[in-house]
Amino acid sequence: MRIDAHQHFWSYNKEEYGWIGDHMDLLKHDFLPPDLLPELVNAGFDGSVAVQARQTAEETKWLLKLSEQFDFIKGVVGWADLRSEDNLRRQLDEFCKSEKFVGVRHVVHDEPEDNFMLRDEFLKGISILKDYNLTYDLLLFPKHLPVAQVVVEMFPDQKFVIDHISKPLIRSHILDPWQEDIKAIAEFRNVYCKLSGMVTEADWQKWNQEDFRPYLDVVSNAFGTDRIMAGSDWPVCLLGGSYHDVTGIVKDYIRKFPEEIHEEILGLNCADFYGLSLT
Repeated sequence: MRIDAHQHFWSYNKEEYGWIGDHMDLLKHDFLPPDLLPELVNAGFDGSVAVQARQTAEETKWLLKLSEQFDFIKGVVGWADLRSEDNLRRQLDEFCKSEKFVGVRHVVHDEPEDNFMLRDEFLKGISILKDYNLTYDLLLFPKHLPVAQVVVEMFPDQKFVIDHISKPLIRSHILDPWQEDIKAIAEFRNVYCKLSGMVTEADWQKWNQEDFRPYLDVVSNAFGTDRIMAGSDWPVCLLGGSYHDVTGIVKDYIRKFPEEIHEEILGLNCADFYGLSLT
């Protein structure tokens, strides 16, 4: 089964989606499961993992309801209040009633402090996730990777995945120090990486396949083919291309690997990481 490891849904309003700026008018309307399903089918995917786009428990509940209505949503990575133990346990007790609740994400790269993840209350929240068998998605800029390395080393039994290969400066064709930091964090076997979100870090109008190859080489060599997974970042990816074009970036790159490796990167690694039910 092929799984899009990273996509979003929303009912748009300006107040709750303030991160969608004026240069992103394309994203200023609703994106819901019936909009994604034909794109998945046409691109050869069987399902997806829906990831939070707002930092509210209400959105997590909404995503879980959508997953009940649409079987192709195989998992939900929601937001929960990692900075409050009482709130967190109460929220996770509720969310985990659904077997499709598989992980938590916090929008770390929007926090004003680069060392945000090292706050005691946040680290306590991370430590609680293993009690619920939940994963954690690392949403970072390259500057956050050294801090993330400290965190993943502290929790060797916690499964982490780096979203969007940590958003390197693809538009400027800059690899350092991102590539050295990626290699360093990949040394920790509890860390995976999503081949997603790359097109929005490139030139939206003029990117080509070769723009991504150096970055994909670094990630695939660092993590190996068993700890990387393909994700679209739909609908955000539409800023740089169609769903078919964007998912084609990874498909084109992995042609050099044997067919069984294709299946790992395009679905099986995601299912293994999140513990998805593929029935």
